[in-house]
Amino acid sequence: MQEKDSLLLIEKIENKILYIRGHKVMIDYDLAFLYEIETKQLKRQVKRNIDRFPEDFMFELTKEEHEVLRSQFGTLKRGAHAKYLPMVFTEQGVAMLSSVLSSDRAIKVNIEIMRAFTRLRKMISSYKDLVKKVEDMEKKYDENFAMVFEALKQLI
Repeated sequence: MQEKDSLLLIEKIENKILYIRGHKVMIDYDLAFLYEIETKQLKRQVKRNIDRFPEDFMFELTKEEHEVLRSQFGTLKRGAHAKYLPMVFTEQGVAMLSSVLSSDRAIKVNIEIMRAFTRLRKMISSYKDLVKKVEDMEKKYDENFAMVFEALKQLI
């Protein structure tokens, strides 16, 4: 995969990473789309290998979570009328998928997904560092800079 294609794929993947139940996750139908397989095929492989997917690797959304998710996006997505609730996969779950989906495409996509998760972790770390620096600076300077710090907080 060329570097330009890789960056585009990582960007596409980052937009599919959601925060649910305190975990960064990806939804089964988004993963199936990236792997270029049907969602039911992905689910079938997971169910055949369910021992590889403990709760901290993969869990099924509740009906309420699925409704909230659908309402956030405003439109029905692929799989919106599915018979079963979506499965979501944490970073470890996505890594485990590479062992049950062994196509060349799945391997390449998994590598890019791992890169996207890593990039997100770095961005979150940078964000926390930036917030701490602004807070430290705010403690040093007097009220004359209050507007500046308020503007910085809004940007952050």
